[in-house]
Amino acid sequence: MTDSFSNLSLAEPLARAVAEMGYASMTPIQAQAIPVVLTGQDVMGAAQTGTGKTAAFSLPLLQRLLKHENSSTSPARHPVRALVLLPTRELADQVAQQIKLYAKYTQMRSAVVFGGMDMKPQTLELKRGVEILVATPGRLLDHIEAKNAVLNQVEYVVLDEADRMLDIGFLPDLQRILSYLPKQRTTLLFSATFSPEIKRLAGSYLQNPVTIEVARPNETASTVEQRFYAAQDDDKRRVVKHVLTSRGIKQAFVFVNSKLGCARLARSLERDGLKTTALHGDKSQDERLKALDAFKQGEVDLLVCTDVAARGLDIKDVPAVFNFDVPFNAEDYVHRIGRTGRAGASGLAVTLVSPSDTRLVSDIEKLIKKKIDIETLDMGGERSDDRRGSDRPSDRGGDRRAAPREGGSRDGGSREGGGLWGRRDHSDPRDVLDAPRERRSSFRPAPVNRDPFFEKPYEAPSSEAAPVWESAKPAAGARSSISANIKPKRKVAALFKTGE
Repeated sequence: MTDSFSNLSLAEPLARAVAEMGYASMTPIQAQAIPVVLTGQDVMGAAQTGTGKTAAFSLPLLQRLLKHENSSTSPARHPVRALVLLPTRELADQVAQQIKLYAKYTQMRSAVVFGGMDMKPQTLELKRGVEILVATPGRLLDHIEAKNAVLNQVEYVVLDEADRMLDIGFLPDLQRILSYLPKQRTTLLFSATFSPEIKRLAGSYLQNPVTIEVARPNETASTVEQRFYAAQDDDKRRVVKHVLTSRGIKQAFVFVNSKLGCARLARSLERDGLKTTALHGDKSQDERLKALDAFKQGEVDLLVCTDVAARGLDIKDVPAVFNFDVPFNAEDYVHRIGRTGRAGASGLAVTLVSPSDTRLVSDIEKLIKKKIDIETLDMGGERSDDRRGSDRPSDRGGDRRAAPREGGSRDGGSREGGGLWGRRDHSDPRDVLDAPRERRSSFRPAPVNRDPFFEKPYEAPSSEAAPVWESAKPAAGARSSISANIKPKRKVAALFKTGE
């Protein structure tokens, strides 16, 4: 098996593009996958994020599709022959750009379709004909239903980041898309993990696949320094700023668990004097692409994002990743810290652990099979600007429920006597409700003024007067000049007095 691109039997246009991009030695996943894909076999590949999977499937596909290369302007001569499916818009756009670079000196056409953008330009591009289509599942189904994309001549299908596609609920969409494809095809499945769900998917749609594993599943890169610091929710911003300053870090990813938390944290860090931008699912695609581009160009220091940016994004030379929130899914931890330490470079991954995160940290330990030591960070008595004023969470825009009380942490564990997360002061008047009974014996509720009328017992009326609604009824046998079926007009006050 070769380890140099120059030793591969790539066609001259592809070899020229690879040399121009500076590729010399292949990564392990490339060295094992490219020769297998060139033979037309199905592949089930697992590799750490950032190991060059895009080139591992793109180059052999282009090599095998060159037999269909032609200069005709007719769309019928350029049907879709290779389909690449990815879970996120950013990843689809990134892979499409890489494929265009690899096919730079060929006449192969490629296109990318994903949601959040107008369908009309995508439709025009598809109508002109493309051999390689990169897509997210939802938008591809839109084009299939609109008869813009015909997939009956697809020879190769790639499911990249397949575990993520299953995590976010794309399995029904994948099954519908695969039903439109010819039975005789080459299927390549790449995933960071080989979960039971992934194995079932591979068993359903791959035929005798060659399994390629270049690293233990869920293994973190050895070039990434992993640190876990104990921090109260109120202190996490201060810890981030301290690590950035003490380590001289210029750029970093900051991951949070929610879209709302992402937007709030970005605004708070911006007020602290850090050039920050946010990236989450509620932003339009144009805003997301602009945020990514600004971070790539070095125009912003911190990219605060949700897990929409945790998979596959290839931004070189990012020195650090902060897990402001411990991820709910342990596998997302592996992908988050994979944004740093790429291509053999060193990186730092800092995770901020609050008292309620004990179970999540335990899940990460089980996944990566390493003991995690939670450290306390000595910041030399620093106090952040948001702690100099009021200590009430509501004054800082925080969530009252996020502030543990003196009697115990949010996960029910006692914090009496300090511990990793320290102790809170007793200034919060709500703490008296959580104190033992003997400590709050002097507490008395304020007297309530009561109206004596409501304390009297019920007294029956002295006379048996007929109810008002009964007295209003006309006497029995009385006749009216108005029919009972006609509703009388309601009298209203006149605006102007009419002359008599």
